[in-house]
Amino acid sequence: MLKNIVVIIVLCLLAIGCDGSGTIKKPDNLIPKEKMSNILYDLYIINAAKGVNRKLLENHGFVPETYVLTKYNIDSTQFADSNTYYAFNTDVYKVIVDEVKTRLEKEKEGYDELRKKEGQSAKTKRDSMKKQGGKKKDSIKRVIDSIGLN
Repeated sequence: MLKNIVVIIVLCLLAIGCDGSGTIKKPDNLIPKEKMSNILYDLYIINAAKGVNRKLLENHGFVPETYVLTKYNIDSTQFADSNTYYAFNTDVYKVIVDEVKTRLEKEKEGYDELRKKEGQSAKTKRDSMKKQGGKKKDSIKRVIDSIGLN
């Protein structure tokens, strides 16, 4: 009997808690999804840069938040309201974040390909130097040898 009462109370509390009154209304100055995607992309890139070399950014006076707000002509309240709205609507936010993730992965593939090409170029250069005996002939000595001043 006591178990049944506890179950009924818990179910009532859940029903009251899930009445939908906790939804967030759409802000008047909502940032469009495409623009929000671009903002989040820039924030991810900047956070990665801060993780790699924070001191360099600080020495150049780079303030990430100010940069993003200025670039997209928004204020912090507008971003916070829009981010909260999209985060509360998880389906829409997931689409936005997936777009950012896809874009980041695509750029990573491009950079990986570039790094691979640069690695091949460096390997080719090392191999050609090995064939020459590891040293390049001195340019002055080449001139002297070519005009026969030995």
